[in-house]
Amino acid sequence: MHTKTLGLIHTSATLVPGFAELCANYLPGIKTFNIVDDSLIKNTIAAGTLTKETSSRVVAYAASAKQAGADYILFTCSSIGPAVEIAASLQDIPVLRVDQPMADKAVAMGSKIGVVATLQTTLAPTSDLVKRRAEKVGKEIQIKTVLCEGAFEALMSGDQKTHDQKVAAALISLSKAVDVIVLAQASMARVVDTLEQADKIVPILASPPIAMEYLATQLLDASK
Repeated sequence: MHTKTLGLIHTSATLVPGFAELCANYLPGIKTFNIVDDSLIKNTIAAGTLTKETSSRVVAYAASAKQAGADYILFTCSSIGPAVEIAASLQDIPVLRVDQPMADKAVAMGSKIGVVATLQTTLAPTSDLVKRRAEKVGKEIQIKTVLCEGAFEALMSGDQKTHDQKVAAALISLSKAVDVIVLAQASMARVVDTLEQADKIVPILASPPIAMEYLATQLLDASK
């Protein structure tokens, strides 16, 4: 029996341990390997958008992961999501953007969907993805977006407390106006755990565990 291999492509080395733990929990027996290139996200932030050059490199990384033996590819960063979809259309193995299963779950859970991000470059692609996944199943939704101004910069400068306070305030405020909230960046997920139970009035979804649940249905069933 062929043991399935998942290739994970990251835009930050900091993501590797967290996804390794998730793979161990959700995908027992599946082989994994990692490709990391933080210039993908750095160039996207510097340009303020996903450029053609970065998109073509994302496509090349998908091809490289397949050559390395991947049966399935997961890109773990939302900001390069549109390029991941291009890569998926060019590959004959499945290529998944980490936030797609989360978007599908949010659409199934409610019609007023909140999207929170600390980066403009992630807010737009995530909102667009949720919109398109709703259209795919013929559901009318409203999207309310919140950009946590200054939170990402605080995190990058080592001020985790300010980042977490800004994100928490955004989540508490937005939860009063929507049915479900999606986190455009997985780095915000730990803030949810710091909220008081009384403030968690709607479901708040983070992409990594939901992506892993989805991959388990694809990879574990397929390997039986």
